[in-house]
Amino acid sequence: MARRRTLRALALLPAVAVALAAAGCAESTKSEGTVAGGEISLVEPGTLTTCTHLPYEPFQFKQGGKTVGFDVDLVDLVARDLGVEQKIVDAPFDEGIQSGESLNSGQCDVAAAAMTITEERKKNLDFSDPYFSAEQALLVKKGSEITDLSQLDGKTLGVQVGTTGQIYAEENKDKFGYKIKVFDDLALQQTDVRTGGVAAAINDNGVLLNFAKNHPDTEVTKEFTTGDKYGIGVQKGNKALLAKVNESLAKAKQSGEYDKIYEKWFGAKPE
Repeated sequence: MARRRTLRALALLPAVAVALAAAGCAESTKSEGTVAGGEISLVEPGTLTTCTHLPYEPFQFKQGGKTVGFDVDLVDLVARDLGVEQKIVDAPFDEGIQSGESLNSGQCDVAAAAMTITEERKKNLDFSDPYFSAEQALLVKKGSEITDLSQLDGKTLGVQVGTTGQIYAEENKDKFGYKIKVFDDLALQQTDVRTGGVAAAINDNGVLLNFAKNHPDTEVTKEFTTGDKYGIGVQKGNKALLAKVNESLAKAKQSGEYDKIYEKWFGAKPE
């Protein structure tokens, strides 16, 4: 269209120049600082907007009407270093967060949802340095005597949509002969174990161990070594914000703040 209307475009150049100058001023108000990667612009001035998926206790969940958790506290450190406040948005994990859509659409600046760094997800968003090591775990009703996937032949295993637990379950389904039931969120998956809707559930060990601690009618009977590591996501190519996130995480680990936050939510300092 621009090429077909060259003369009209030339006539409008002064007005365009004024508009661009105004836009430049408006854009500068969104800047919350400059780092090695360039200038940082945020979706909402004065606010670091985080997309997460609730509940995923103890990483992010509602408590007294407020969203709290390990991931929340870590991103608060990034917000503090930027001189802004953190705002949290609950977004779909599969279609919004891990697909990169929540970031691409301008819904949020960062995605922090206990999200494992995978090659597939790297196609959709850029990840920070790893901030948490996790494995997969098996949650069952206490006394079920189920201690491995091999004991689920003909039974149903619950998984959460879009998670690495779902991937692990799908990869081993034919080998062990179980059926899979997919849940939209962690709470529904955990509840189905307690009510007998599924014989077992697979998800990250941190959330399942925490659940079993708070619900003694369930237990974690197996952990699977997968080498999962969590990362905070930013829109692909957002080098400035990614650099700031990594800087804040590194500073927290060096100062001991990371250890304090870890102990607050998991009862012990990281190994």
